Amino acid sequence: MDTRHWVHQAAFLIAGAALVGAVPALAQQQTSGVPSGAEIFNARCKDCHEPAIERAPSRSEMAILTRTDIVAALTNGIMKDKAAGLSSAEIAAVAQFLAPGAQPDIAGRDPMCSTQPALRPARGDWPSMGADANSSRFQPDPGLAASDVPKLTVKWAFAMPGGGQPVVVGDYLFMTNRGGKFYALDTRTGCVHWAVDGVPSRATPSIVRSRVSPSGWLAVVGTSRTVHALDAQTGKEIWRSEPLESHSAAGISGAPVVSGEQIFVPLSSGEEGLASQPNYACCSFRGSLVALELKTGHKQWQTYTISEPPHPLRSNANGITMHGPAGGAIWAAPTVDARRGVVYVVTGDSYTEAKTDGTDAIIAIDMKSGAVRWKNQVTPDDNYVLGCTGGAHGANCPTPFGPDFDFGASAVLIKRFFRTVLVAGQKSGLVYGVDPDSGRTLWSTVVGQGSSLGGIEWGIGSDHQYVYVPNSDVNQLHNLHGLKRPTSAERPGNGNPSLSALHPFTGKLVWQIPAPEAPCQYAGDRSKDYVPGVCIRAQSAAPGIIPGLVFSGTLDGWIRAYDARTGKIIWTFSTTAQTYDTVNGVHSQPGGSIDGMGPTIAHGMVYVMSGFNGASRTGGNGVNVLLAFGLPSH
Repeated sequence: MDTRHWVHQAAFLIAGAALVGAVPALAQQQTSGVPSGAEIFNARCKDCHEPAIERAPSRSEMAILTRTDIVAALTNGIMKDKAAGLSSAEIAAVAQFLAPGAQPDIAGRDPMCSTQPALRPARGDWPSMGADANSSRFQPDPGLAASDVPKLTVKWAFAMPGGGQPVVVGDYLFMTNRGGKFYALDTRTGCVHWAVDGVPSRATPSIVRSRVSPSGWLAVVGTSRTVHALDAQTGKEIWRSEPLESHSAAGISGAPVVSGEQIFVPLSSGEEGLASQPNYACCSFRGSLVALELKTGHKQWQTYTISEPPHPLRSNANGITMHGPAGGAIWAAPTVDARRGVVYVVTGDSYTEAKTDGTDAIIAIDMKSGAVRWKNQVTPDDNYVLGCTGGAHGANCPTPFGPDFDFGASAVLIKRFFRTVLVAGQKSGLVYGVDPDSGRTLWSTVVGQGSSLGGIEWGIGSDHQYVYVPNSDVNQLHNLHGLKRPTSAERPGNGNPSLSALHPFTGKLVWQIPAPEAPCQYAGDRSKDYVPGVCIRAQSAAPGIIPGLVFSGTLDGWIRAYDARTGKIIWTFSTTAQTYDTVNGVHSQPGGSIDGMGPTIAHGMVYVMSGFNGASRTGGNGVNVLLAFGLPSH
């Protein structure tokens, strides 16, 4: 599961490589001989989207997208197979039909910085998604004390379609988004140092020192099935990899991670969504980790999470031959253990009933050779595709059918004195402590009820004293408010959205604070689930940690700071209680849900994305807003 940083599984259905600026040009190509967008939608798309099957986006949800998003999904994204044979004009007609009143794409409003200082690293940088190679999400030198945090205010805001988590090196903030612009912003003002088109991604970039780049700094980012390396000072492309996987459903959702002269790239998939189509030959995708050479982007090795190649299984109800095993997507960024020479990945569910030990697993892979050191499958037979719940039974539904309890949060490597443990959180609501040498489970602790959207959804973190675990239980909250029907795979109950602190070497629960019930204003949310006045307080976003404090957001748009030792909340801010006039010229931009990869903390600033369009379909906006919090004196 998004990152699944692109996005989590369901959002893959509307994701893809953006065709920036294409919609106006495509619209001009339309002729009277082109079928209407409604006709095309009804023939090819309606069965999945009206009414929506499970987490597939509904008509109302797609209406809040930009038309560029829709064109991208049909042209280069996960839905391109469904659009096979359509002309550019027909694709444009579908986009016009689905989003007739869509917000215009944010373009041509970039406020360029008056000066272009050299990119210089500083203490307290946050250069990658997890802040360090161990995916700790801990900032030891934040540039502000815990006592300063209650004084934080919004210093500037920047709007973009489908923005991901930023990273910071020196005075530069780097950020990708679904609209296709890769930005380098000034950390203090939000002005634009450079912006590059054609890099659509929610995978957080990594910024590293490298002689490959003229400036000495390289920005590495994954888009669709390709990795791009750019000069971090100028935005000039240095190299672009070949597509890393031939499967049409493959994609990069977790952030590529750089270690030494290697880049480790996780590959995920939207095939479990495609499997809802009765004539689709399910399933053949296998998740994998790819190692690239930093200097050139050339592939060194590719290791599949499922070692067995797919083979014919049986015919589905429509007579289509099914294959397996399949699945084991890697949704989250890998975690590097340089001392042991391994990379740890966590994997997604299985798409078929074919037996495999590579799904819902924690896996250690040798950095040099790509050989698997060990696997620890924590949930066997978690066989899941869309279109099989709520009374539906699609042609490709596996038997037995699983609860969709895969991993979407990076594992965290925690070291204290002479002890090391690998901690991983699952959508089941379970947290596992694992021996990094053998993969043996040392402990497991329940923090939530779990569901197909968490339990633990996007991320956990650690200051090496405790492990901090946000828990979503969003499906139980939806059920509680009558927003959806519970599925047979979901556990009964009202859910336990919360933030917990665990002891990393025993799993003992130190404290757990339920997410407060609080008001919100989903100004931009038009999802089929939304009921005015109902605020979903699921705590699914990854945390950000500084000495003494944990920052954690909720789907109702609140960001809070918790005392790391007691869990006491010392600062709160509702990102939906007001609108924002952004640096790039958007007036009255609403906030929305806080979901996904969580906050970035650097040099006295806290950066939070509000309005994330995630798989929960609650509180998202067609356009997200990056909020930069700082102290009044900064």
